[in-house]
Amino acid sequence: MLVYGVETRHVASLQHLHRDIPNKFGPLKPGSLQAIIHAYKAAVTRWCRKNGQNGFAWQPRFYDHIIRNEESLNDIREYIINNPLKWELDKDNPANLYM
Repeated sequence: MLVYGVETRHVASLQHLHRDIPNKFGPLKPGSLQAIIHAYKAAVTRWCRKNGQNGFAWQPRFYDHIIRNEESLNDIREYIINNPLKWELDKDNPANLYM
């Protein structure tokens, strides 16, 4: 399965330390899915900070995959079904913090 890295507006903006460098994505289009998700994530982050959840953070990077055929779809379905079964072995599982 091919996986392509996808840069999000949030992460891409963190790559530039200077405010004078323009955002390569341009302004958000009002009402777009991107604008809705951006507003939602901003609202959840503000709520968390306001309510003492200072450790909250969104996943900084993610990988998107375009489903181009039945085989790709079946690979994704298999991942969704089987991945929770691997939690017992996951290094981020609190029971495994000292692995």
